Amino acid sequence: MDLSTYFEPIDISIVDYHSREFRPMLGDTIATYVDRDKFPDVEQATLAIIGVNDDRLSVDNRGCATAPDHIRRYLYRLARPHEDMSLVDLGNILPGSEPRDTHFALIEVLHQLLDRGITVVVLGGGDDLVFPIYKAYEILGRVINICSVDSRFNLEGGDEVNSNNYLQHIILQQPNYLFDYVNMGYQTYSVGQEMIKLMDELKFTTHRVGELQADMTHTEPLVRYSDVVAVDISAVRQTDAPANAVPSPHGFYGEQLCQIARFAGMSDKTSCFGIFELNPNFDNHGQTAHMAAHAVWFFIEGFFNRQNDFPYRDKQYYKRFTVELRDHGMSIVFYKSMRSDRWWMEVPCDDDRRQRYQRHTLIPCNYSDYQRAMENEIPDLWWHYYNRLNA
Repeated sequence: MDLSTYFEPIDISIVDYHSREFRPMLGDTIATYVDRDKFPDVEQATLAIIGVNDDRLSVDNRGCATAPDHIRRYLYRLARPHEDMSLVDLGNILPGSEPRDTHFALIEVLHQLLDRGITVVVLGGGDDLVFPIYKAYEILGRVINICSVDSRFNLEGGDEVNSNNYLQHIILQQPNYLFDYVNMGYQTYSVGQEMIKLMDELKFTTHRVGELQADMTHTEPLVRYSDVVAVDISAVRQTDAPANAVPSPHGFYGEQLCQIARFAGMSDKTSCFGIFELNPNFDNHGQTAHMAAHAVWFFIEGFFNRQNDFPYRDKQYYKRFTVELRDHGMSIVFYKSMRSDRWWMEVPCDDDRRQRYQRHTLIPCNYSDYQRAMENEIPDLWWHYYNRLNA
């Protein structure tokens, strides 16, 4: 199938090259779809950027459809993060006559790109686009983890998929290819105790924004374990990201979002990174679009500095530590990469589940989890995934 049929070229005039800040700029090194007769060669790419100009299913935030080009305006003017980059920008997916048509196009595009081993940056549009992103992995038959950087859980009711309920529609899919859903940055006064209890009953992983801000290193293993990292821009506090119809005075700082984006870029497992719900109608002199461009830049920088050290591939380049937990009558196996000093811990399960979830039995962790095991305590992450794999 010809991918170009789904896209419209970018109007490169959105980038003010006369005010370039760096030479060479990132935009100088991206193979960009600007000529209708010259679609970029995706076969030579390892990373692709796509925009989705559709906000019809974004609840109370119409206007976010125009975000992709606003982000590009600032992204293209940033410095090139790496000398040797195989990066393409395929333009914006043409909105369909109905939102489901846009979803279908996104599914088809992602299916083809992911099947070629190409990592994708999606610039939205609304949070509802996470649903077709999931569907693309479903077609590929991949069991995945989704990490949502969001102040809410997107688990409301409704027969039609929208930005507030896409998670509900994902978990109702049968057969289901979602192994875990991780929320980073929820705000208790935005979700309520009943919803927190429901997420716990579903055995999903949730972390309050204040909990993570106390030590941002805890976000790295969560992101490293995720196939999809989806950012709702309203998870960033209003002073840093005003471009949303329902912003919050609290949330992550802009530099913390960039830190999360870099962790996602460096993750061998993450193959889709998206930024959603950015509404230029509410922006302040392009402040939010500029910050989002920085987050995408950090993802790209991290991506082209990946260490390819996921232990599932080849354990000979790792130090293996077996920690006996005397009070619990069990042991936990840890792996430390000799390339990056990153840590993983192994979760046991039966052979059938190991076959189905083989990419999910090695859990990214921090050195602090190893220290905790050495003190005869079971790390929270290990216990959480042990329960998921052995339920």
